[in-house]
Order: sequence, then structure tokens, then C-alpha cells
Amino acid sequence: MSNIEEIKKRRTFAIISHPDAGKTTLTEKLLLFGGAIQTAGAVKSNKIKKTATSDFMEIEKQRGISVATSVMTFEYRDLLINILDTPGHKDFAEDTYRTLTAVDSVILVIDCVKGVEEQTERLMEVCRMRNTPVIVFVNKLDREGRNPFELLDELETKLGIRVRPLTWPINMGADFKGVYSLFEEKLYFFKINKTKIESNVVEINLGDDKLEELLGLKDAIQLTEDVELVEGVYDEFSNEAYAKGELAPVFFGSAINNFGIKELLDTFCEISPLPQPRATDVREVEPTESKFSGFIFKIHANLDPRHRDRIAFLRICSGKFERRTFYHHVRLNKDVRFASPFTFMASDKSVMDEGFPGDVVGLYDTGNFKIGDTLTEGENLNFAGIPSFSPEIFKELINLDPMKSKQLEKGIQQLTDEGVAQLFNLDLGNRKVVGTVGELQFDVIQYRLEHEYGAKCRWVPMNITRACWLTADEKPAMDEFIRLKGNQIAFDKDRNPVFFAESDWMIRMNRENNPKIHFHFTSEFKTEVAL
Repeated sequence: MSNIEEIKKRRTFAIISHPDAGKTTLTEKLLLFGGAIQTAGAVKSNKIKKTATSDFMEIEKQRGISVATSVMTFEYRDLLINILDTPGHKDFAEDTYRTLTAVDSVILVIDCVKGVEEQTERLMEVCRMRNTPVIVFVNKLDREGRNPFELLDELETKLGIRVRPLTWPINMGADFKGVYSLFEEKLYFFKINKTKIESNVVEINLGDDKLEELLGLKDAIQLTEDVELVEGVYDEFSNEAYAKGELAPVFFGSAINNFGIKELLDTFCEISPLPQPRATDVREVEPTESKFSGFIFKIHANLDPRHRDRIAFLRICSGKFERRTFYHHVRLNKDVRFASPFTFMASDKSVMDEGFPGDVVGLYDTGNFKIGDTLTEGENLNFAGIPSFSPEIFKELINLDPMKSKQLEKGIQQLTDEGVAQLFNLDLGNRKVVGTVGELQFDVIQYRLEHEYGAKCRWVPMNITRACWLTADEKPAMDEFIRLKGNQIAFDKDRNPVFFAESDWMIRMNRENNPKIHFHFTSEFKTEVAL
């Protein structure tokens, strides 16, 4: 099969939402429909003992939340579909933002009870920046939720995108009877069913007398009126507007009961975009180019705790990736090759011999990779738009067991390489400081250090509000600044100097008093204009 045909088969998308909207449950059910698993697990349930396939870290299974991006691949209708299930919790938003750079489209899950929530708005801003095509899935219709028209208005107002319903619910909560597909003119009847695939579908025109028989007079009239209103108020669905990220098709259903998922998946297969071109600092890379290129968008330590393995996630952007072939690591300016690259089914991996644009490949890493690194067949270019965030909360890491210093050192190095937290070293007293964008990350790091590395620690909060990376016009000026501000200077993993500030006023004052020193709020200061 040629590269072009392989590219046409690929679909790579992320599932995003506010925490607890049902994102991981939806991922499970898509895998169930794709035949990748026989029985779907529940994220939080006492009745179903199987935990969700995509939540493979122990802490995720305990808390019922996703704190890492999982990658899963399955085949459906002759397509090879890559799902990236992202953390919904705002403390892990950075991981989600990076994941959005590696996908071609997005499914956004909305809770019909709560509607559009704060985290959903932030995630959609990132999608809007890239004009990423979005499909909306309104979940939990088996609960009493808000009026569907009210939800659609809120989607348009808060997310800044036009919507077009492709299915429509018949009641909600205890009276929920199913959905009507405007796309196919079919009625899908609802039946509580948490783990297996079932179909209960009637093909019917809304003018048919049988409608009243199937739904009852009240619901038949209500559905007919609702559909007339939808057809009158909302634009016709347009593939072109969807592909440009201007129009979002909307589906209604209940992920935990497998309801509305098949319509969503079938429509996704028909309309979702193929692997798209990617911008670099040199030019735009087309997926159809013959030479391989790709970038690292995520690193995960200890995917298998027994083997202490570190995995770099590579998104292929062009050409063909082949096992045991040398590729150029642009940042390190050296050639690397991989004996056993693999594809994913959550934590289950299978070795792959070749990969094509759209695929996500797992690479065993001994410390060569950072997030944003580019691999090519020789060309020097870097893929653009891998966001980097300045931490907001800083805590000193205290070792509780001096006998385990080596394990702690290795653990904190590897866990901060994953990109959800940053490690700084204060040379005075050889102290380690971790910076994150949310409190929950400290809990996760502490838990993983103990359970994956056998190292116990505690955190001491620090009175720091900002970390600024420093550059200078000349070395003597930097040396003098570091000498004078010694107790406020730390170094990041690459030994770049960082200024710890207690307030924005302190940054302003130091900037005014030291015109030869430049302060930066992101570590990507080589491409950033100094403040």
C-alpha cells in the first residue's frame, strides 16, 4: 500500500472535556465499538470491577481521574483510528495543551447537567487558535439535564463556535427514550446497558403515523416541533465549515450506557480530517512528503513500573517511519535509531515495523528526548507551537529517607521530564524546587516517587510567585547578577539561570536596575522577545 493510501486511512484525534464529564468513559466505549476491547470498564463504579483501559496509572484507578494522556489505536470501518485521551483536571491542562498539537481533530464532551464549564472554555481557546475541527458530544442524557436548546446557545456563546445538531434527544433523565438522527432519519431507542454493544434502531420519517405509536402522542409532537425548529434555526451541516473549525456538529447520548456512541463514531469516520500539514520554523511540512519527520509531544516515565522504562510519544508528520532506521535528532544534532518502536492500546504495547503520518509511536528513551524535539531524515527544522508554561506554585522537595537519595534523584528527574512539573536546583544548600501549574501535581509526584521509585518525600511551600529565565547581553553582567542575587537564583535542568521572584513588583524593580539582564516568562527564550 502506498504512503498516500496509508495516510487516507489515518484519523488522529483527542477527547477533551471538563473533569467528570465522561471523557474516559467515552474513550472506553469507542474502543468497545472498535472491537479493541470486549467489555468496557467504568471509571468510577462499584458494580463494574474492571477499571478503565486508558487509566493505567495506579493513582488514576484509585481516584477515578485521568492524570496522564493515554494513546490508543484501533481499527474501525477500514480506518486506523488513534485516540488521545487527555487529563481533564485543570492541574494537568499543560499535558492536554501539548496533546492538542499532535491531533488533527477533537471530540469535546459536555455534561448535559452542568453545560459548558471553565476548563472546557480554556481547552476550546487552544482549539480555536489552531482552527482544529471539533465534534461535540453532549453526555449523561440518562440524567435530568438542561434544555437542549439552552445547551446549544451556551455552546455557541461561550465557545465561540457555530453548532449544528446531528442527533436530537427525546426527553432526558428517567423519561429518556432515545435520540433521533437528523443525518440518517432514524430513531435510536435507549436501553440501559453499560458494557455490551446493542442496537435498537427504527428507520422512520417524522411524518410517519408509526411515530406516535412508537413514542406516544406527546413525545411524537415534541420531537417533530423540535426538529422543525432545529432545521429552521441552525445552518445546514457543511463538511467544509467543520474542517475549518467554524462549525461543530453536536451529538446527544449516554456514554456509560453505550448510547449515541455508534452514531458519533460513524459520522466521525465520514467527516473527520486526514493527517494535516504542520508548521515549522522553516516551512510547512505536508504529510504526503516522501521524507520522514515527526515531533515528541509527550514523555512518560514508568509506563511499566517493573521495567523502569521511559517512553517518548512521537507524532509522525510526514514520510514513513521505519524500525531500526537512523533518523536525525535536530536539537542534539545526532542520529538515533529505535530497535523496538511500538503502538498502544493504553498500557498494552505492540512493536511496529513502520508508521505513517497521523500515527503516534512510542519510543524507548534513555534521556535523549525533551518535549518538542524534532526527528527528521536530515533536514534541520523544528515543529512550531509546542506550548511551555511558567509554573505558578513552587515547593521545595525534602527527602524523608537519606538511604534512598539515589532513587529520589532519579525519580524526580524522570517525572519532571514528563513536562507536567519543572525542576529547579538552588546551588546554595543543593536544594531542589519543583514548580507546577496546580496543587494536584504535587500529590501525584509524591505518590509516584513512593510507589514507583521507593523514595519518600514531603513538600515545603515557598514564597515564590514567578520564575523568570535570565539571559544577558554579555557574560560578566550575568555573572555579577548571579553573585549579587545568589539566594534567589536557581538553575533549570539545562543549567539555565532562573530568577525566583516573590512578586511582580520585584521583577519590575530588578529589570529596571539591571538593563543588561533580560527576564523571560518561558523557557523557550531563544525564540521569545525579551521582556
